[in-house]
Amino acid sequence: MANDILETFSDELEFSTFFVGGALCGINILNIQEINKHFEITKVPQAPDYIEGILNLRGRIVTIIDLGKKLGLAPVNRSKDSRNIIVNSEDEHIGLLIDSISDVVSARKDSIEPSPSNIGGAKGKFFKGVLKTDKQLIGILDIDEVLKE
Repeated sequence: MANDILETFSDELEFSTFFVGGALCGINILNIQEINKHFEITKVPQAPDYIEGILNLRGRIVTIIDLGKKLGLAPVNRSKDSRNIIVNSEDEHIGLLIDSISDVVSARKDSIEPSPSNIGGAKGKFFKGVLKTDKQLIGILDIDEVLKE
């Protein structure tokens, strides 16, 4: 995965936005493999509390992370709106369990402001910046930082 995805490609970026723990977050769509609603998750004994477990996705084992717990927000309440955002991390597939999907938002690189130390109760180190829209703030996730550890 590209570490400096904000510094590459064109000046226009697209983010898939979603809700987790009441916060609106975004991930660069270039980091996303797919979004699905598979929830046949097998628990993994002695895994960190933010690891929901693993699932078999078309023959590939995917580790599922409760993104709410990982970010220090409320755990994801599984509902009909919950989804897994599947991303690639060093030849491994990781699923980010989220509350609900929102829109795809386009933005210029220069419209992304530096991240404050704390966004909506979340740990600021997990964010590359903040995107202001007419109606809301979107915390842009640093996917590499989220998948560390």
